[in-house]
Amino acid sequence: MEILVITGMSGAGKSKTLNQLEDLGYFAMDNLPPQLLPKFAEIASSSNYENKVCVVVDARSGLFFQNFSKSLQEMKKLNFNYKILFLDADEDVIINRYKELRRPHPLSKSIVKGYNLEKEILKDIKKDANYIIDTSNFTDKQLRQKLIETLELENDGDIKVSICSFGFKNGILLDGDLIFDVRFLPNPYYIDELKKLNGENPKTRDYVINKEVTQNFLDKAVDMLNFLIPNYKKEGKSILVVGIGCTGGFHRSVAIANELGKRLKNKDYKISISHRDVNKH
Repeated sequence: MEILVITGMSGAGKSKTLNQLEDLGYFAMDNLPPQLLPKFAEIASSSNYENKVCVVVDARSGLFFQNFSKSLQEMKKLNFNYKILFLDADEDVIINRYKELRRPHPLSKSIVKGYNLEKEILKDIKKDANYIIDTSNFTDKQLRQKLIETLELENDGDIKVSICSFGFKNGILLDGDLIFDVRFLPNPYYIDELKKLNGENPKTRDYVINKEVTQNFLDKAVDMLNFLIPNYKKEGKSILVVGIGCTGGFHRSVAIANELGKRLKNKDYKISISHRDVNKH
């Protein structure tokens, strides 16, 4: 197992890098004290964990950060396989980022003083880095592509589509990118034999899906998603969450989510289906 140790200047984008790598399949650990790095490597190496592992070690650990070089030397002695990714950015860019976020520099109340102090502390580690990325002019999409190129990562480029049914009475799906309200469809709740059968039951499913209005909706929804998904993918989006909402999240939204997922799977998208409220009835 190779462990990617991420470090560099505060404000250079370590958190964004960690998020991008997590989306690309890494197990990601943030703000690990340097003294724990060899122990972390030991646990990761002995766990037979199949995914790649990355960890951020930076100046937020305060006085502990002074032991970073010592910890790396110990990693070498123990024959752990690791590489260092150093993130950098121009001084004016880092200062502007701190001003925009209105956060203090971890090493000083003065951003400029903190920048210069950190640059001095990290100069030897930067020399030993396997990869150096300057994020000064990168958008999130460009950073992702740079990571893929620099680390020689396999990237199938596929966007994951997560379809989730929910009930509006339990609150809207907060992480939904697209929300379809299917409360206009005939409601099985008012059919005595279907009232207690959720949308995964064949009888309820047939009642919902076999209506002409439902078929028209599904055709239009699939057509819309077939247009949107490639364009979201082109913009670098890795996960698209599609919410299907009805009143309680028990009948219509469940049946529609399943059918929509079934139709989209025929298009070779990576589809996952979940039902947030089906057990709340």
